Amino acid sequence: MRAAIIGGTGYGSIELIRLIHQHPYLEVGTVVSNSQAGNNFSDSYPHLSEVIEQPLEKFDAESIAKNNEVVFLATPSGVSSNLVPQLMETGIKCIDLSGDFRLRSAEQYETWYKKRPASHEYIKQAVYGLSEIYPEKVKTASLLSNPGCYPTAATLGLLPILKTNLADKESIIIDAKSGVTGAGRGLSLTSHYAEINENIKAYKLGAHQHIPEIEQVLSDESGSPITVTFMTHLAPMNRGIMCTMYLKLNQKIPTKEVVELYNEFYKNKPFVRIRPVGVVPSTKEVQGSNYCDIGLHADERTNRLTVVSVIDNLVKGAAGQAIQNANLMFGWDEQSGLNQLPIYP
Repeated sequence: MRAAIIGGTGYGSIELIRLIHQHPYLEVGTVVSNSQAGNNFSDSYPHLSEVIEQPLEKFDAESIAKNNEVVFLATPSGVSSNLVPQLMETGIKCIDLSGDFRLRSAEQYETWYKKRPASHEYIKQAVYGLSEIYPEKVKTASLLSNPGCYPTAATLGLLPILKTNLADKESIIIDAKSGVTGAGRGLSLTSHYAEINENIKAYKLGAHQHIPEIEQVLSDESGSPITVTFMTHLAPMNRGIMCTMYLKLNQKIPTKEVVELYNEFYKNKPFVRIRPVGVVPSTKEVQGSNYCDIGLHADERTNRLTVVSVIDNLVKGAAGQAIQNANLMFGWDEQSGLNQLPIYP
């Protein structure tokens, strides 16, 4: 199948192209960038010279549908809400990597994203594509909303314990750190070298747009309303997310039993790896891969559980999970095109 990519020169797009290029059933089709239409893709990314040599195109829904079988939208929030309806009218399947269709409440979207929400008709159609949790819904989706990077790491790390009676669901604290690519390729003072090098800083305290997404998934899956304390930090690295999460336990339980619980929850889920007792994952151990690695520690002294969840924000947190969802949507092996080993060191 030919896959169109909209938002052609961003980090999410280039990661999609890297993964699609080695996928057994997908090939790169139309690449859309209205701002650079007519230029070759390799003009923006010279490392792809003689590999991906094709002109970037302007958005045209009919042309995209005629020449492709699936479209990935790797656009900033507030863009795909206008493009998806035009694409859906042609019958092509859409996988949106932005936040435009993740929240069921248009009012919440407007509050947290500070943008005009998508049409209610399309919000209702969208399937939330957390691959390990909603695979059956993903298989029948025509419009798929790919989860955010922070929500992927956080929810995969918390869901196994929250679906039991072992955890105090009102005590959740998520301390999250991300590499600079999470801010996109656009220039800003935040990601300026002199600002981020040899530095780590908190941002959007209590105001990050991923908060309602995390709470929506955790509430749905735990069966009760959940609010979280979610704090984000920018770390001086290119890729990676680490969510260190804390919650109180309702009873004393050894770490070994929590690890067994998580292994059982994620058995037959090839992209989630649970570390053994005493081993904590790092972002470098998943770099360039579609893995989510999780480490656990139940502190019997404080009766508190610590969960450490790491992903590559551009792969499992964006393009890799989008490919994983495409594999489910089209009936291919879930791991197709995603067997890359992490890049280490």
